[in-house]
Amino acid sequence: MDSLHVENHDDASLRHDWSRAEAEHLHGLPFADLIFRAQTVHRRHFDPNRIETASLLSIKTGGCPEDCGYCSQSAHFETDVKATRLMERETVVATAQRAKDAGATRFCMAAAWRSPKERDLERVCDMVSAVKGLGMETCATLGMLTAEQAARLRDAGLDFYNHNVDTSPEFYGKIITTRTLQDRIDTLACAREAGLKVCCGGIVGMGEQVEDRLGMLVLLANLPSHPESVPINLWNEVKGVPVNATAERPDPIALVRLIATARLLMPRSVVRLSAGRQYMSDEMQALCFLAGANSIFIGDVLLTTRNPGRNRDADLLERLGITSGLAAS
Repeated sequence: MDSLHVENHDDASLRHDWSRAEAEHLHGLPFADLIFRAQTVHRRHFDPNRIETASLLSIKTGGCPEDCGYCSQSAHFETDVKATRLMERETVVATAQRAKDAGATRFCMAAAWRSPKERDLERVCDMVSAVKGLGMETCATLGMLTAEQAARLRDAGLDFYNHNVDTSPEFYGKIITTRTLQDRIDTLACAREAGLKVCCGGIVGMGEQVEDRLGMLVLLANLPSHPESVPINLWNEVKGVPVNATAERPDPIALVRLIATARLLMPRSVVRLSAGRQYMSDEMQALCFLAGANSIFIGDVLLTTRNPGRNRDADLLERLGITSGLAAS
């Protein structure tokens, strides 16, 4: 072992001072050593045989003014996604009930906005209260928030706010120009100040390098508080977006290494396999769970992209002896 301070990954005081060199050191360990460390840390904080199952619904699709180069919902690109109006409350609640019946414990509502307008926020708050009334955890991703908007969502019953950083600070400007990384950090701060839990991660496979993926994890791990949920999205091919020119999904072992590194840097965070699971074999997903992933989205569609069917997920979890419903160990 060299002089890098990597032995005490977790425990009494969670670290918020990780360096890139430390993350690279962990990520580059022999595979068996890395997985052993990640699984050991995982078992200190979670039941290794339980995962969280969440459901995601696009309550307002398309027409977004942002130019995120990976997104099918950006108004800047010619994609197959058609812009829609904000869904009605009754439709959202009915969808949440079906998700709950299928085993989801958290329901996330996503709207393709730069930031919510007053008339829309009131309707979303109503949806949040209704979904909360079903006995589910609630999550929303609505773009940038002010402190006042975050407080209103909290008062309506919102538990989590999702706002991803997407990638490393160095690669960020290559995929987005209409919203700065600091804008995202500021929104996360507003959510925190309002008492909301934070769901924040990013996307891999957009043409970034390994150091960018690790830079994203270090950014998250060095926030004042670690995100309670860290979604890792695998790039989904989308017609008409600029990222298609550079995209290359990481090989399975590289993704498993990233999951393990996330677990070591953020021991108490829930690490979610999010978009792109339809590209993963059962064996790859099993390795990700072993490396510390403990949450998935269920349902056939995530916003505008495909997701493994419920039957496939149920079969895989049964074969692995994993049950849904997250529980700390």
